[in-house]
Amino acid sequence: MCKHGIPLALCLTLVAGGCATVTAKRPAAPVTGFIDKVMTVDGQERAYVVFVPRGYDGRKSWPLIVFLHGAGERGSDGYKQSEVGLGRAVRMAPDRFPCLVLMPQCPEEGWWCKDGSGWADEFQPGTAHIDRALADTLAEYNVDPARVYLTGLSMGGFGTWIYGAQHADTFAALMPICGGGNTADGATLAKLPIWVFHGANDSVVPVERSREMVEAVKAAGGDVQYSELPNTDHNSWDQAYGNGDAIAWLLSQHR
Repeated sequence: MCKHGIPLALCLTLVAGGCATVTAKRPAAPVTGFIDKVMTVDGQERAYVVFVPRGYDGRKSWPLIVFLHGAGERGSDGYKQSEVGLGRAVRMAPDRFPCLVLMPQCPEEGWWCKDGSGWADEFQPGTAHIDRALADTLAEYNVDPARVYLTGLSMGGFGTWIYGAQHADTFAALMPICGGGNTADGATLAKLPIWVFHGANDSVVPVERSREMVEAVKAAGGDVQYSELPNTDHNSWDQAYGNGDAIAWLLSQHR
């Protein structure tokens, strides 16, 4: 032992009559929780949120859920999309979500994707915001490319059907909630496991929009589950994201 009480094997430099005191530094723990992020889209800074689970360790790969919010959470604050739907479910039961969650925000004048049916044609597509946020998240975190999932509610339910079909090779599974899409995408979507939720009494997005998509995927031989929630209006997302079995199912899917 040196005069400071440190074993000689830990002393980096011997000096006359003793040794230099060495304080070992532990690697900084990764920042976890709901993390504010900034990206650049079309030359403009855009805020978004990434949830990083408490046990995150970048030495191994992690599943990633991409969440698309509804029309009411559009804007530029970069935060309110994390308060409704999946973000709320994560805060209420974080142990159900041993994964990264990406939550981009669509601009006020935007719509996630066009579905070719005339819905919200006056809005600009916000697809580039999904693209950029996903690319930045894949670059920053150790994501398992075989376990990337897409889900969304209302406007984000439309986005899940449409963006999911456009990027079927990216996602391991889809969970669209109270949305709709293009039935012509049925054959492409049939390549993916899908679990659909919709309130039977939805007064905002007709339940027929989910029914017709489910039938299109089934007709193409797809693996699709459909949960039509009785006595439920537009907010079917709290039941869907609060369903532990549904979240476990989503995170169990692999490409």
